[in-house]
Amino acid sequence: MSASRLTTAGEIRSPGPTVPFVDENPIKSMANYSKHQQRIIKNYYNNRDAIALQRVQELVTELYLAEGKKREKYWQTLSKNLEKLGVKPAQIKHLVEQDNPELVANLVKSLMSEKD
Repeated sequence: MSASRLTTAGEIRSPGPTVPFVDENPIKSMANYSKHQQRIIKNYYNNRDAIALQRVQELVTELYLAEGKKREKYWQTLSKNLEKLGVKPAQIKHLVEQDNPELVANLVKSLMSEKD
C-alpha cells in the first residue's frame, strides 16, 4: 500500500468512503496475562507513587543542568509527575512560575518525609 493512501489518523484513503483502521488485537484482559505478567502489572500499580517520586527527583537534577527549551520540557514533565503525586495544581503552577529547582527539591524532601 502506498504511503499516499494513509492518513495520519490511521485511515485508508480509497476512491469511495473513508474506512477507519481497526486493530485486530483488542486490549487483553488480566485473565489473558500469565501469572508472571499479572504480578508485574500489579506491582507497577502498587508502586506508582514511588515511581513518580523517583522521576521527580531525577527531573530536579535535570532542571539544575538544563537551559532553554530543554528546561521548559523538563518543567512540563515535572508538572505531570507532581500531579500523579497529588500535589495541588496551584502549587505546581507556582513552582513552574518561579522556575527554581531548589523549591522543587524542598517539596521532594517534604514528600519523602510524608512517605516514611
